[in-house]
This record gives sequence, structure tokens and C-alpha cells, in this order.
Amino acid sequence: MSRVQDISRSLKMGELAAARDEATLRTLLGSCIGLVLYDARQRIGGLAHIVLPASGGRLDTPGKFVDTAIPALLSEMQALGDRPIRAEARIAGGANMFATATTNTVGRQNIDAVESLLREHRVPIVASHCGGEKGRRMKLETNTGVVTIEVVGSESIQL
Repeated sequence: MSRVQDISRSLKMGELAAARDEATLRTLLGSCIGLVLYDARQRIGGLAHIVLPASGGRLDTPGKFVDTAIPALLSEMQALGDRPIRAEARIAGGANMFATATTNTVGRQNIDAVESLLREHRVPIVASHCGGEKGRRMKLETNTGVVTIEVVGSESIQL
């Protein structure tokens, strides 16, 4: 976990970061989920590169698992703010990277787990770009809250 300010940072699998003002956070996704939480009032955002749905009690890498990443990211964002965080979520990823897998893939499990836990935390999902069979890049600009998704062979989109 880390708090960043005034920089650009690429997150690896299992990492998360929170930032405010002029930061850019980005990651590359396959079956993993990129979760952006953003509080527009305070211009505080966070990105987690979530690998698996459940930690099984492991606490050493909170960004790696849905059940630890969401509370950890909210906590990191709260530490940067001066009032309670009111976050909205944008999610991407969860691709089926192996054509032989057709049901209950890791990507699908990740999507379902993120959606469920965000509901529990009362964080609305305002946009998503999930599924498919291709990886994607995800980028958050914390000064505006704009999330950009790039998929190979397609136009970039904003969530």
C-alpha cells in the first residue's frame, strides 16, 4: 500500500495505491480486476490490482484479494482526506484469458466478489468494463477522476 501525490505510478499485480490532486495511477489487467475508487469532492482516488476473490485470512498483501483490497483502499483514501470518503467505483478486467475455460472462470469470480463487497460497503459502481477475452490497461487521473480503458485493437474509452 502506498499514498502517492504529484506522480505517475504503475501498479503490479496485488498492489494498491491512493492519491490526491495531480497523480496518475495505472495498471495492466487480464483476469484480474482493476478497481478504482474516487471521491470527487476531495479529489482523492485509489486503484487496486486485485488478483483473487478471497484472502483465506492472509493479510500480507491486502491489494491481492477482493476481501482485503476494498477495505484497505478505502482506509488509504480516508488517510488522505479531511472528511469521510464518499467513493464511487469503476471496475475493469475479469477477462477470460484461456479459451478452454467457459464457466466460473477466475475473472468471473473476481467480478462477482468485487460487486458483492462493494454493495456491502455501500459503494456504488458507476461504470464497468469487464469480461471478454482480451487484457486491458486502466488509468486513473486523480485531478479529474477520469478513468481510461485501453484494449488492444480498440479505441480507448473513458469510464
